[in-house]
Amino acid sequence: MKSQLSPKRILLSIAVLLFLIGMTVTAVYLKSVADYKRAVKETTFSGIDISAIPDGVYVGEYDVNFIYAKVEVTVLNGALTDIAILEHKNERGQSAETVIDRILAEQQIDVDAVSGATNSSTVLKKAVENALSRVSGTIFGV
Repeated sequence: MKSQLSPKRILLSIAVLLFLIGMTVTAVYLKSVADYKRAVKETTFSGIDISAIPDGVYVGEYDVNFIYAKVEVTVLNGALTDIAILEHKNERGQSAETVIDRILAEQQIDVDAVSGATNSSTVLKKAVENALSRVSGTIFGV
């Protein structure tokens, strides 16, 4: 006597399989979000003496998976004269790009973040620091 699967049983099996796949994808996504948030929270800044940086154009980047920034930093006569954002992958942090104006105005990297775009601000600031930290051969946060 052969056992046949009923259409109901087949549909139930497919539904259970799709549910399990969905739960796995959700769990992986939630872990990625937790890892990203932890990476941003643990980002620190060292006190780079900008006046000691030789004149030049330096490229730096920083990536925490959901947010990535690549910048080009110009130093002239011991001062930051320009910071170009070459790439900025962000969640909703487009407004964070104004943090670059703050860095230039204050001539330091660890300035106040842009309200509502704290994570993107942090990533942009760290990309600037990484560009300048490569000058002395020391690489931070990469």
